[in-house]
Amino acid sequence: MNQIIYKERKNTNSMKWDNCGEKFGNEKLLPLWVADMDFEVPECVKDAIKEYADFGVFGYYNTPHAYADAFIRWEETYHNYQVKREWMRFAPGVVPAVNWLMHILTREQEGVIIMPPVYYPFRDAILNNNRQLVESPLVRTENGYVMDYKDFEEKIMEHDVKLFILCSPHNPVGRVWRSGEIQRVLDICKKHHVYVISDEIHQDIIMKGHEHVVAATTGTYDDMLVTLTAGTKTFNLAACQNSVLVIPDQGLRDRYDQYLKRLRINGGNAFGYIAVQSAYEKGRDWLEQVLDIIEANYRYMRNALLEALADVWISELEGTYLMWIDLGRYIKPEDMKHVIQDKCGLAVDYGSWFGEGGYDGFIRVNLATSKENIELAAQNIIRALKHV
Repeated sequence: MNQIIYKERKNTNSMKWDNCGEKFGNEKLLPLWVADMDFEVPECVKDAIKEYADFGVFGYYNTPHAYADAFIRWEETYHNYQVKREWMRFAPGVVPAVNWLMHILTREQEGVIIMPPVYYPFRDAILNNNRQLVESPLVRTENGYVMDYKDFEEKIMEHDVKLFILCSPHNPVGRVWRSGEIQRVLDICKKHHVYVISDEIHQDIIMKGHEHVVAATTGTYDDMLVTLTAGTKTFNLAACQNSVLVIPDQGLRDRYDQYLKRLRINGGNAFGYIAVQSAYEKGRDWLEQVLDIIEANYRYMRNALLEALADVWISELEGTYLMWIDLGRYIKPEDMKHVIQDKCGLAVDYGSWFGEGGYDGFIRVNLATSKENIELAAQNIIRALKHV
């Protein structure tokens, strides 16, 4: 049984902990922004990396068959998705893969649609690669966020959209999409010949009472859908740079392979394969304990804020370890950074980063840290907003 160990990460070259000065102008802020965890990785991962490091030769490295086998078993066991080895391709991360697929599946100026508020590297990938940004915002209801299928289809037709990037589970609002929701939006894409990238990197960070549904299992979409995921999010291994693309269609795989040949890019590195393989094989009990911590942190933060601040709105967390909080009734958009950083002492992701549709009053808070950090953050927010 793994013990979940919180680690102090200041002065370890952590992006989250050591970039606050550069990003926010104050290195003393409590960092709850970058989406990684403050927990030590499973013991099996450390053992596997140490064993390889002790071997002492780090030459060119093949993708291990055992790594692919571990991924296939994980997907079938925990997500009811039967992946074939020949479908698998590899990348240093989901974000690079999104950018590569942007080139493979679309041409410059063609429309790519997303559903804000959504993970901002999607927007960056579209604009940086000279594609047309098309947005179909999620609709906030009294029960949480939902997709607007009518608007989605109208935008596809209006802008002749060629690609949709699905975020499932959804970052930052924390929705775990139901099978019927996914199927409906994919059927619209199929009707209009729109390719789909399904970013499912948060597939294993699911709260009790919810179940992640792999988009590819909801219908017959093999010739239009690429699934992206990674054990690095699940097991706190982002520095190991490892992710998987599942591409069932032979034609799409051939296009992907040809593109990478032109770039001469390898899909990953030895330490990443070794770390993720060991986690998939032996890390499940660690994950279960971490999920309990995340859910407890969410419940504490939610209850504390709602009890003290009647006009706060919080998106129900179904998946991811990221909490989406609306403070707009307390803080004007132009005052958001001053209040959150100077009054609360926090470094967070601001709602404005996730789209331009009125998200300036939101913050996204990373819950994958110690109970003490979450308690401190909640009390600082409450204290500051009671005096705004």
